[in-house]
Order: sequence, then structure tokens, then C-alpha cells
Amino acid sequence: MSVTVETAARTAPAAVIVAIDGPSGTGKSSTSKAVAAKLGLSYLDTGAQYRAITWWMLNNGIDVDDAAAVADASAKPSIESGTDPSAPTITVDGQDASGPIRTQEVTSKVSAVSAVPEVRALITELQRATAAGAELGIVVEGRDIGTTVLPAADLKIFLTASPEARAARRSGEVKGADVAATREALVKRDAADSSRKTSPLAKADDAVEVDTTDLTLDQVIECVVTLIEEKRAAK
Repeated sequence: MSVTVETAARTAPAAVIVAIDGPSGTGKSSTSKAVAAKLGLSYLDTGAQYRAITWWMLNNGIDVDDAAAVADASAKPSIESGTDPSAPTITVDGQDASGPIRTQEVTSKVSAVSAVPEVRALITELQRATAAGAELGIVVEGRDIGTTVLPAADLKIFLTASPEARAARRSGEVKGADVAATREALVKRDAADSSRKTSPLAKADDAVEVDTTDLTLDQVIECVVTLIEEKRAAK
């Protein structure tokens, strides 16, 4: 049986842009990567981009608590994100930064750097260009994707979970981590991200909220895949 190009185009799944937002520890990255891989979509971890520019600032002696200094230096680094969900990459000036951006030093400073309007403007344009170039569709995860970066996304999902559940998950990722201290750090970051003037962490009015507190990762993935397939079918 032969299939014409026209028929193949009609039967191919519709391209979708999916925005997944939420605070740390809700399962955003694990869910987004797995969903993108399962559905043949590209994947973008926007948080890694903010971590990357923070890492560059720290490495280049920029006072990350000085917003003016951060703004002045924000256009200097070249950040590139690979969008293969099975092996996402992040490079800064051609150097692999996937490991260095996950240090505690970067984690403790990323909120300050990402709150600078000039940084957000540059990274937002980078994110929009990446999404626009994803021919088959993309899952973009972060904190302001549905509200600011891609307000016209086909599907917006906001993941939540109790602070206790989030702290337990994050502590499980780091050997010997203190759950109470991790919970305190998460709550502090939530406050910083939600109260910043430029693109704060917030749920879009038309986002579907998914509470992951009592769900396994597989259950969350199944839920999101179902939502995307429903959206594809309706296009």
C-alpha cells in the first residue's frame, strides 16, 4: 500500500508547543524529558539556561548581587541548548556546562541573576527562537513559559506539589542532603521567584494544574501525555 505525501501529512500528529511551569521539585524536568521522548517532541530546559548564564557570571568575576553589573555583562556569553530529550545539552561559549551549572553555588545565585530584566529579555528571545525552530513541536519547561515566554502555547501545564514532597525529592537527588534545609531553600527560592518584578513564577490563567504530591513519576507522565494527545487530536 502506497501513501501519498499529502496523506502522510494529514495523518502525521499535529505539531504542538507545550509549556510546563512550576517550582523546583515538582518533577518538571523528569516529566518534560520523558513526555517529549515518548511523543517525538523537542525538549528545552529553560532553567538550565539561567543556570548557565549564572555560572558564566561567577566564573568571570561578575558580582551577581550587583544587578547593573549583571545587566552590563548579560550579552557576552553565548549559550546554546540541545533539544534532544534523551540527551539534552547546554554549552556556554562552546564549553559543555551541563555539570558545572548544577553546583550549590550556582543554585544559590541563579534567582538573583534571573531576576535582572536584561538577562530575562535575552534568554526569553533565545527560548522563543528555539521553540519556533522545533518543526514537530516542543516541550518547554520553566517558571514563566506559559505566562511570558510562550503565552500562545498550545497547551500550558502547571505542576505543583507540597513543600515536603518537593524537599524529599530534591534531597533524594543529592547524597546526604538535609531534607529540612532543602525544604527551607525551596521555600526561599519560591518566594524570590514569585515576587520578582520581571516575569515572576506564576500559573497562567489557562493552564491545567497538576498536583504531583501523591503521584508517581509514571503517573504524572501519563497524565501529561494524555493532555497533549487530546490537544493534538483537537488541532
